[in-house]
Amino acid sequence: MHKWLVYTAFGWLTLTGIAHFVIDVVSHHVRGVHPPGAQTTLLYYGLHSAYALGQVALGALGLMVAARALPLLGTTPPLALALLAGLGWLAISFLFSPYLPPRINAGVFCALVLAAWMARPGAMAG
Repeated sequence: MHKWLVYTAFGWLTLTGIAHFVIDVVSHHVRGVHPPGAQTTLLYYGLHSAYALGQVALGALGLMVAARALPLLGTTPPLALALLAGLGWLAISFLFSPYLPPRINAGVFCALVLAAWMARPGAMAG
């Protein structure tokens, strides 16, 4: 179960990061939704690009580690860092984004990482 939760968590993060980038950055730029200017470039495209591509980078890294060294993701430090990153994205989405989907995506990732943490081998032994 742990294996599938790890793959689901990092796959979810990668998929939603790509979707966020395509929907909120590429499509808005192509359609010209926002007027050109420094504020649009920095506060809209810059923030959304960094947010989405950060999710893609961590998700792809997590999938690569899961494929090559799954037992590493059964230990506390990498799962704690993944949860911390998810909580960071959740905080950023509450502070800077009026949209609900990024909050849901980060919340689902945090829930999946917590589930993987609880389902790791030997977690409930005692």
